[in-house]
Amino acid sequence: MDKASEFARRSFMSKLVFGATAAAATLGVSQAQAQAGPFRPNRHNQDSWFDQLKGGHRFVFDTTTPDAAGGALLYANNFFTANKSGYNLEPSDLAIVIVLRHFSTPFAYKDAIWAKYGAIFSEALSFTDPKTKQAPTTNLYNSAAYGLALANFGTTFDSVIQRGVHFAVCDLATHFFAGMLAEKTSGNADTIYRELVANVLTNSHMVPAGIVAVNRAQEHGYTFAYVA
Repeated sequence: MDKASEFARRSFMSKLVFGATAAAATLGVSQAQAQAGPFRPNRHNQDSWFDQLKGGHRFVFDTTTPDAAGGALLYANNFFTANKSGYNLEPSDLAIVIVLRHFSTPFAYKDAIWAKYGAIFSEALSFTDPKTKQAPTTNLYNSAAYGLALANFGTTFDSVIQRGVHFAVCDLATHFFAGMLAEKTSGNADTIYRELVANVLTNSHMVPAGIVAVNRAQEHGYTFAYVA
């Protein structure tokens, strides 16, 4: 047998052995998965509120920026509208959660917080009132007066709350902003943290971290959308 033929034979045998090994490994994984059964996530009491929203269609919007917070309100409104026009479904047929984390977290707080700390939030988030070009003194996403000037296109927190939308508010970010506010005002971080938590929007749930809520919502059957 010449060298070329011998090389071809060895190459063929190597591929055959590799293929058989890979097939056996795949079969082993498949058998192990079959024995283990389908994945079932653990359940925790802290997450039980996800199942308290009884709509037959579940959706979670993840937000991390000021624009995303407004965009999520718009998309939630679109979801309600399209399900009504296309399927004749009512808001009670839909379960929607908006996650407010990272730099969208301050929009989980009511006007009283923005009246007191709006200038600090404005600087930290590079977010200003598009009409005055100054720091907001209210939660602007609870006003329908800005139209296309803001990412919510006039859809407010109150309007989606009335339809049953809930919010997962990042506790880690709330602690972060409490510390920042304390530093800027020479206040006490723990006191400010409690003030922030006491002034979250209706239907809000403080979650250990927004990213945890993103995970838990999907494990509870919510379709995921990231709002950029």
